[in-house]
Amino acid sequence: MSTMPATPRLALPLLAVAQAQKEVTHNEALTLLDALIHAAVEAGPIAAPPVDPEEGQCWIVGTAPTGAWVGEENAIAIRTGGGWRFARPREGMRATRLTDGAQLRFDGALWAAPATIVAPSGGSTIDSEARSAISTLILHLAAQGLLISG
Repeated sequence: MSTMPATPRLALPLLAVAQAQKEVTHNEALTLLDALIHAAVEAGPIAAPPVDPEEGQCWIVGTAPTGAWVGEENAIAIRTGGGWRFARPREGMRATRLTDGAQLRFDGALWAAPATIVAPSGGSTIDSEARSAISTLILHLAAQGLLISG
């Protein structure tokens, strides 16, 4: 367990008085900031690390991680030149999943995806204007990553 001082919210490493190699701590903090300020993940939650990740790419680690991600449940995995870095999410943290544009939210225990809403269909009385308005609303909410259209 590291005894290095860290910020209370994102656990960014802080410089210590008379610390040698301050650039290491400073660079680590910048790496985490680079990944978390506008959190965009390639995919997730997933259990296994990707086979050929590129530096700077991020993923959300699933609840049963394997390989290099063992013990990092729900973390944001950041690929750096030096290997994997992990950032623990805080309740309310959001990340955009690039595979589908969904805005994932960490609820304190798990990453939650937006609800799936399907366009209206069926029924005995059909109001085409209302259905058109609802379908348009669903499309706009999905485009913002606030729900998944089905």
